Amino acid sequence: MNLKNSKLLAGALLLTCLGMTSLKGYTQNAQAAKTSLYELQQQFVDLGFGMFIHFNIPTYMEDDWADPDASPEIFNPKKLNTDQWAKAAKSANMTYGCLTTKHHSGFAIWNTRTTPYNVMNSQLKRDVVKEFANSFRKQGLKVMLYFSILDTHHKLRPGQITPAHIKMVKDQLTELLTNYGEVSALIIDGWDAPWSRISYDDIPFEEVYKLVKSIQPNCLVIDLNAAKYPAEVLFYTDIKSYEQGAGQHISKETNKLPALSCLPINQNWFWKTSFPTTPVKKAADLVNTNIVPMNKAFCNFILNVAPNRDGLIDDNVIAELKEIGNLYKKPQSFPKLPAADAPVISSNLAKKKPANASWSSDYALMDFATDDSFRSAWNSNPAIKAPWFEVELTKEMPFNMVVITEPTANTSAYTLEYFADNKWHLLAEGDQAQRIKVHRFDKVYGEKVRIKFKTFKESPSIAEFGVYCERR
Repeated sequence: MNLKNSKLLAGALLLTCLGMTSLKGYTQNAQAAKTSLYELQQQFVDLGFGMFIHFNIPTYMEDDWADPDASPEIFNPKKLNTDQWAKAAKSANMTYGCLTTKHHSGFAIWNTRTTPYNVMNSQLKRDVVKEFANSFRKQGLKVMLYFSILDTHHKLRPGQITPAHIKMVKDQLTELLTNYGEVSALIIDGWDAPWSRISYDDIPFEEVYKLVKSIQPNCLVIDLNAAKYPAEVLFYTDIKSYEQGAGQHISKETNKLPALSCLPINQNWFWKTSFPTTPVKKAADLVNTNIVPMNKAFCNFILNVAPNRDGLIDDNVIAELKEIGNLYKKPQSFPKLPAADAPVISSNLAKKKPANASWSSDYALMDFATDDSFRSAWNSNPAIKAPWFEVELTKEMPFNMVVITEPTANTSAYTLEYFADNKWHLLAEGDQAQRIKVHRFDKVYGEKVRIKFKTFKESPSIAEFGVYCERR
């Protein structure tokens, strides 16, 4: 960390230690106000259509990933009008807005105590998050917030993460969830993505998830991690996300999870000088190929709109949003979500741990089932009639959940066991035929976990074998 950034982070931490305990603001009564996760997911799906607002220091650059050492002085929206944003969203029959409170370069556009690298040290000197939230609520719209874990200004990136970084993330989220009223969802980016390489162990997902729920129990946690995880189970998110520009597309025919699909109305997420004179995506296409069919597939569609350097939405975008409102009317009712397993939110104790198995195919050894990738797999050799696979936890550990992911649905009967006190103990006689098999049980302590295959269509194969000790 260079001297400049070390001083910034040290100062942020000092201010945080002095001030975080005195935060006053919005809180939900965890006992009286808590809604079930299923109900919250259904409510999110029922919102149907919303506005993503990418507005931050990259607005003043030609790159969406800003220079992390850019001066706060360049952030200077002289005509900032969040009322205009909210009215534009209302005109399109949107139901909520989501603002980029902090993007990958670490600039915070709220009045934060955690770092000097924030909007109050820009020429604007106004809390954009506060103005955004107030404007959208005035229009009867829900408020959501985007937050990037990756933070290149504060050196929160792979190989550099310290306890101080974890504290900063928690303190920043505490501010956002305490000082700006009800937040329906927190959309998190730059976390356990192939390009960010910050794992859920580096910044502990379960700790952050529990923190969010402790402040606002009804706030959904949506991590934009669809590039890595399968579509059948919620891994590290309350809502399954799909970024179309990154090649992530929901299956409108098979999806059974509460979902979010996002796309910018322009060519980029943040405003560019070419935007006012470049055609935007057409209303009819957005309505007929995105909003309407996705609403029928348990999917909420969020359209990104990028305010310009004055802090206003361009005229061509305003006009297209009005046309969307002419074509799209929110349905009176939405499909009811099927019941689903609770999200997996704990660290995988089996990740990168030694694995053993019956004879494998030479090109697909057992280590592929614990390599933290769902794109590789262990394959049993077809000659083996009673195949098995086990992971060594390297020491006795507590756990209360096992998740087995197959490349395709194959196994329909199996036995799960754990090794403790020098012998194997039965965990479950499994009969889940689906591709991803989730088993939750009372906590046990063991050194190894094993699956023994009984009934299968083809030679067994495991993409990932997960072992977890989730907080309950």
